[in-house]
Amino acid sequence: MRIVHSMLKDLVAIGDDFDAIADIITNVGLAVEDIHHVGGTVAGVITAKVLRTERHADAAKVHRVFVDAGDGVERHVWCGAFNMQPGDIIPLATPGTVMPDGRAIEPKPILGISSDGMLCSARELDMGDDHSGILILPVDTPLGVPYGEALGLEKEVVYDIDVLRNRPDAYGHLGVARDVAAKFGISVTPAPVLPAAQAPVRSATVELVDGDRCPRFTSIVLSGVKVGPSPDWIARRLTASGMRPINNVVDVSNYVMLETNQPNHAYDFDTLGGGGFRVRLARDGETMITLDDSERTLTADDLLICDATDRPIGIAAIMGGQNTEISDTTTAIALETAWFEPAAIMRSVVRMGLRTEASARFERGMDTHGIERSTARFVELLRLTCPDLVVNEGAVDARAPQLPVPPVLRVRSARVGALLGTPFSAEQIRTLIEPIGFVCTTVGDDLDVLVPTWRPDCTGEVDIIEEVARLHGYDLLGKTVPKSTVPGGLSGVQQRRRRLRDVLLGLGLTEAMPHPFLTAGELEKAGLPAESVRLVNPLVVGDDMLRTSLRPGLLKAIAFNESHRRSGVALFEIGHVYPPSTDVLPAEYEALGIVIAGADAPAAVAVWRELAAAMGWGARLDQSNVPAGLHPARSATLSLGKDTIGAVGEVHPDAAEAFDVTERLAVLELNLSVLLANEPKPAAWKPTSRFPSSDLDLAFVLPDSVTAEKLDKAIRQATGNLLVDLTLFDVYRGTGLPEGTRSLAYRLRLQSLERTLTDDDVAAVRAKVEAATKKMGAVLRG
Repeated sequence: MRIVHSMLKDLVAIGDDFDAIADIITNVGLAVEDIHHVGGTVAGVITAKVLRTERHADAAKVHRVFVDAGDGVERHVWCGAFNMQPGDIIPLATPGTVMPDGRAIEPKPILGISSDGMLCSARELDMGDDHSGILILPVDTPLGVPYGEALGLEKEVVYDIDVLRNRPDAYGHLGVARDVAAKFGISVTPAPVLPAAQAPVRSATVELVDGDRCPRFTSIVLSGVKVGPSPDWIARRLTASGMRPINNVVDVSNYVMLETNQPNHAYDFDTLGGGGFRVRLARDGETMITLDDSERTLTADDLLICDATDRPIGIAAIMGGQNTEISDTTTAIALETAWFEPAAIMRSVVRMGLRTEASARFERGMDTHGIERSTARFVELLRLTCPDLVVNEGAVDARAPQLPVPPVLRVRSARVGALLGTPFSAEQIRTLIEPIGFVCTTVGDDLDVLVPTWRPDCTGEVDIIEEVARLHGYDLLGKTVPKSTVPGGLSGVQQRRRRLRDVLLGLGLTEAMPHPFLTAGELEKAGLPAESVRLVNPLVVGDDMLRTSLRPGLLKAIAFNESHRRSGVALFEIGHVYPPSTDVLPAEYEALGIVIAGADAPAAVAVWRELAAAMGWGARLDQSNVPAGLHPARSATLSLGKDTIGAVGEVHPDAAEAFDVTERLAVLELNLSVLLANEPKPAAWKPTSRFPSSDLDLAFVLPDSVTAEKLDKAIRQATGNLLVDLTLFDVYRGTGLPEGTRSLAYRLRLQSLERTLTDDDVAAVRAKVEAATKKMGAVLRG
């Protein structure tokens, strides 16, 4: 939420110590994440007029714009935005200009044609968030002057605050002003008063068909409207808030919403069929065109604002329709200000994927009695540009029985002290919360607290206690260690998970935390089945698939590192995956994923053996069952009894190529929900030999049908207690070997606890190994 300092200052008499004010806002629970200085003029950006535009045959995404900066010299600029036309006045950043984001404007050529600067959007000039096109300046703007001078821009200070859902009032400057005023010990600027009606009855009637969804709807008709530009200070503050100025009526509507947190909507009264409003639920399949020029198909759960002829003119609390929007010919407006049921608005927003500044406020909960202030403020501000504005008689305030009533909550002083760890008397509590609108009545040592209408989040005693804590100051509450009869400490699974992380870090792996959701096609890129659980309401559009494997996220992380010339990256992730199932809820288990760039299958097996030894795990390597997306000849399934608990080997080259990775990729995947659930046997102590070891290199030729795992097992059984390490260091296929065979070369490290091994001892081991492996068709070479 962007809080503009000058708007806040209009509501509460504070100074200009921006850091101190930011600290106060943070201390009352509204964390200030940053302080921005926006507006002013970027040196080197001047005003220029568009003479003509031309498309270039070899440039599809940019066109040529010819401009005049007032000196009669035609300048040529390449531009990727297409929203300007001849005669428009636009900001031109001349060569040598340094933009707010640090870019230096240079005459860089495109297709051999130099560009004499850059045309600027509002966001590029730090004037707001609009980057949809080039900023179009008023038609009477002089040419060749700094754009800030032409627009009368001044710098605005903006506090970027993090507003949680439990503070809906803080989505307006007024809500923040109440907190700041309470901390400063001063009052908020009194609310303006709506002037008495000055014109004969000219009212917009209201019919609440579905009053449970809209229990309050007000309308007032204002005559003498003259549509035009807003005062510079209103336009500047809207821009600093991230909104684009349009005209005085729309700008005042937006300004009042930002200031009072009360959305409103102005309709052209002369286009309002039947001269009134009708609020009802839509019919399934009913359509309307909204202000964003989109046709919306509605359901019976969407609330409509219609005119008196039952023609839809707006989607309640979300967006108005094109058929009654304000135009240059508007002379009278019907101002609608209402209260809507939040949960239903949220459902409509989610279904249509249409969230607006108004809906973001309505779905969190609005002030049921804040309409009077916002209406009076609207009239006060619009009168600045419409001196002949008059309020018509016949204002309508339609209410249904379902309009929420603020609760009265019993707050016990003893309970406040027990929860906060600091004693508070009833009078102390009253002193803290009354300045922000809570009305207190003393009942012995306790209070009955009437919640203000702008705080729908306060529904219980604990909510009032939270207000006491933040107004008193969390830093002043002190610290206490809670006492509990429940034994603490980590569970066995937590302890084993922590040990696992230590082992992984000890192996030189780095923990990664890729985005947990996937987009369409990423599972297929990794060679995995495409079937997955999809989210109806994803946090980010497109990221709507629950991952069935940790592999795609790790592959994307490897690819990112490789694109930044970081090779040989070794990553692991511990997280949950969601394989598809026929149940209502998806299957879910905790998994470990490891991907090592620049490594091969033996490296992955070596990591598995280290983990198995450290964690007390055991599993069988099954090369006859190759996991999806892994190399068919260099991968295996890890099995525990009849259950598959993981995979080990190399990523298939096609999958690596799909993620733009050129290195070989060793991979290990484990089901931790199974492996961590079992308490491993205590590690057996092994004595350390005082005698030197001996290495023995053996190469075997064996059929491709015989897995390396079987050969490995045979060697270990034949060598017995003398084997302390076994490493596969070479795999060979080709000239000199029979077709359908391969050569596997192992290094055996032998060591005795009792004596130094002799050549005869080593020869005896070699003979045992040869005899054991010959049974499976392996031939010892040389």
